[in-house]
Amino acid sequence: MRRYLIVDDNPEFADNLGEIVRDLGDEVEVAESGQAALGLAARARFDAVVTDMRMPFMSGAELVHRVRRVDPGLAAIVVTAYVKDHELEAARREGLLAALPKPVPVGRLLELLRAARRDGLVVVIEDDAALRDNLCEALRGRGFASVMAGSVLETERLGPVKPFCALVDLRLPGGPAGTAMQRLHAKFPDLPMLVLSAYPDEPPLPHAGFFPKPFDTAALLEAVERHHARPPGREGA
Repeated sequence: MRRYLIVDDNPEFADNLGEIVRDLGDEVEVAESGQAALGLAARARFDAVVTDMRMPFMSGAELVHRVRRVDPGLAAIVVTAYVKDHELEAARREGLLAALPKPVPVGRLLELLRAARRDGLVVVIEDDAALRDNLCEALRGRGFASVMAGSVLETERLGPVKPFCALVDLRLPGGPAGTAMQRLHAKFPDLPMLVLSAYPDEPPLPHAGFFPKPFDTAALLEAVERHHARPPGREGA
């Protein structure tokens, strides 16, 4: 049985969604504010949190930021009617499983909840926006959240996230081949990196796998799965 936290200042919506999830056999706690949600997250372990973006006193973006300090491994889904909201971009920098529109596509939300993984955050460093989006969607299909960067500079601006592995293109704008890999290593010294490249460049650091472009996405996802299944401290074993 899985357990979810639903946060929305519209209690009717939150309760209705909670009932749908309970009818499928899982447990749900409902909070009408970010502060109440933080209290619940401090007392219980959830598989995922679903939060509205615009709420009084504490936005969904702030909640994701603060709840990750209570439970870093918690998967997060936000729902919003404002897809261009700058706070949504802030939430994405924290690493989301998904951002869904309002009215909420309940079927899609239930799929995401069933797939959501604790401690399942992947860093995706790739300057090809289409490929980056495709990779993140493929990861999402297996329950992995992602945080993205498209240049060396964006790699340096990654938020205080706790990923378990990274997919890194060797050649990115802003520096010589391998620079982003080096910057990522400086930020996360023990992070396993799966290298992506269309060129025969030698990665400047030890890596967990090399995938020449065009690569087999299924093989890449299986490598991600192996790292997620590996206990902390066992990388390279």
